[in-house]
Amino acid sequence: MDRLKAMQTFVRIVEANSFSKAAETMNLPRASLTATMQNLEAYLGTRLLHRTTRRISLTPDGAGYYETCLRILGEIDEAENAFRAQAAHDPSGKLRLDLPGALGRNLVLPQLGRFMALYPRIELVLSLGDRLVDLTRQGVDCAVRVGSLQDSSLVGRQIGSMQFATCAAPSYLQRHGTPVGLDDLERHVAVVHLSGRTGRGLDMDFVVDGKVVPVKMNGRIAVDDADAYVSCGLQGLGLIQAARYQVAAHLASGALAEVLPQWRPAAMPVSLIYPQGRSSAPRVRAFIAWISEVFHQHPDFQDDVSGAR
Repeated sequence: MDRLKAMQTFVRIVEANSFSKAAETMNLPRASLTATMQNLEAYLGTRLLHRTTRRISLTPDGAGYYETCLRILGEIDEAENAFRAQAAHDPSGKLRLDLPGALGRNLVLPQLGRFMALYPRIELVLSLGDRLVDLTRQGVDCAVRVGSLQDSSLVGRQIGSMQFATCAAPSYLQRHGTPVGLDDLERHVAVVHLSGRTGRGLDMDFVVDGKVVPVKMNGRIAVDDADAYVSCGLQGLGLIQAARYQVAAHLASGALAEVLPQWRPAAMPVSLIYPQGRSSAPRVRAFIAWISEVFHQHPDFQDDVSGAR
């Protein structure tokens, strides 16, 4: 039995919480992983995993062995890094990414050809959407997230700060007037943006004297997609608080007008997240460096003194 391969297989099964999903990410038949685990448990003389038809879980011995495997595999990666200079300059293999829908479509995808030209031996598997996915179970190598990070088991690295603008279509302002103070918002309606995490409508917020002031708005339409949200704003269906990179061209053309600019919405952190140990792979390191530069160079993702929400 190849004990190193068995360790890697065991760790991948635990990360994916599924034999089938782990087999997909390793491009191996499920039966091969089952046989490896049976041989490993027989060799160690203990059960590492509890298996049911719906889920798997670690036994006490399995939990201890999992931590040991992570340490050993991490030390092996560190030892090999000194000899992988060529791989680092010419990374290869399949890279699975997950991006927020609007951010991926409007900012990352238009520049993705440059990444593919820089790294012709990397194969991308890209998913776009605003619903959070389980990176370890889905075998995702790296994801971009907007907002505060929730899963402490993942490694997070902030790469930007998303700026927002409160705005409306001229047709809306002609019908309802232009608010000049926060109290005026009681007489206005908004397009409601539903949270991808909770499914609930998000309040608008404004930074006043360094503090974030939430304002609950009335609205007749609610959407869970950032592009659809901006589209509703362009049609005059209500006030919106949209990412500045999404509305910059519309503000420049006059299709939207910024309101209450003296009280800008709070910025939100943009982060890269990935499972423990995954960033040691050259293809993941290459993407992290590239996407970090993309956000670093964009003016609407620079740090903002008004704070982050």
